[in-house]
Amino acid sequence: MKTLNRIDTLLKPLVDEERFSLFESIARFAEDEIAPNLLGWERSKSLVPDGVISKMGDMGLFGLPIPDEYGGQDGQMIDLILAGLSLSYWSPSVAITPGAAVSLGINPLLRFGTDQQKKDHLPDLAAGRRMFAFGLSEPGRGSDAANPQVVAEKVEGGYVLRGEKCWTTNAAWASHIVVHALTDPSGRNGHRSTCFIVPRDREGVAYQEMEGKTVWPLSSTGSVAFDSVKVSEDEILGDIHGGFRVMVTTLNGGRLFVAAVALGSLAFALDKTRGYVQEREQFGGAIGRFQRVQDVVLEMDLALERNLSWLIQLVHAYDKGTMDREQAAKVKIDCSRVASTLVQDAMEICGGVACLDEFGLARHAADLFVTRVGEGSNRALMSQISRSLLPDIADELQ
Repeated sequence: MKTLNRIDTLLKPLVDEERFSLFESIARFAEDEIAPNLLGWERSKSLVPDGVISKMGDMGLFGLPIPDEYGGQDGQMIDLILAGLSLSYWSPSVAITPGAAVSLGINPLLRFGTDQQKKDHLPDLAAGRRMFAFGLSEPGRGSDAANPQVVAEKVEGGYVLRGEKCWTTNAAWASHIVVHALTDPSGRNGHRSTCFIVPRDREGVAYQEMEGKTVWPLSSTGSVAFDSVKVSEDEILGDIHGGFRVMVTTLNGGRLFVAAVALGSLAFALDKTRGYVQEREQFGGAIGRFQRVQDVVLEMDLALERNLSWLIQLVHAYDKGTMDREQAAKVKIDCSRVASTLVQDAMEICGGVACLDEFGLARHAADLFVTRVGEGSNRALMSQISRSLLPDIADELQ
């Protein structure tokens, strides 16, 4: 039986009954299969076990937005967001496994793939037998993703890829990498790159898990190198020199999912904190009787309610095709920033116990860092948004 949490109460009026049931079923899975095992996985420094990924595949999580003609659930982005909220409540690094597989792997194929590419890949992707990872970030490039250093050289019959991608989520489990590569260095801005669907086991492709990562410890994050890798024109995703459009459209959905992950962390922190402050006694009574403690709990609840409503509204707009790039960036910025601040506040009022891994708050505080820099760092996104707010001096902004 799933425990009733505050997010249940806040979410229920925002979605229809069928979708709330979906949220509840995934939350039950997380409470039964993930929550009891988290500490063991983290302390043994393992990735999400293959068995858990298989169970998520059996539940249909990887096929949520895929049409039923390809064996999917025929859902929408809202369904993935609900999965993100329920899974990230316990572990953001578990949530990002299906989250990135769908928002960064499957969604670009759905939007830009040819009929043949969909027939070739979607049935296995829906069943969890295959996984796409998105190769975007590169060593030394940071937020300048529009000008990749991975180069695709035109040759007879296709292209040859050379270069390296890093911070590639799900690289360990990926059957294919969607590679964003430079194809026209002299082209105009936004028309210099192309995306390719590249099997990870192709000759010349080398994957290595990145070591030393202290956040999202259960999630696979890898470097993928391409040493004169041959790809055919049939493996182009979208238009030639249209990689920037594929990238931007993909990141819009990814940013919505990152916002959901941040709110899942905030929801956990709210429940953990409001329970603890009613039990922990100091100075003759529960610490929850102090006004400053009450303020933090209320601020967390207000932020969760406000941002959850905003996120669900934007996701519906995304599904209707009416959400723009700026809106996705704004909700990602605000959800990640507010959740990070409030989880730190929660740790302060809970005291030393909050530093223990078994308490859970330290996990979310650390993992929330990724929500501030993933899918475009907040600072870079804020700079981009400022251009539309200050149009008269947009060309002068740094």
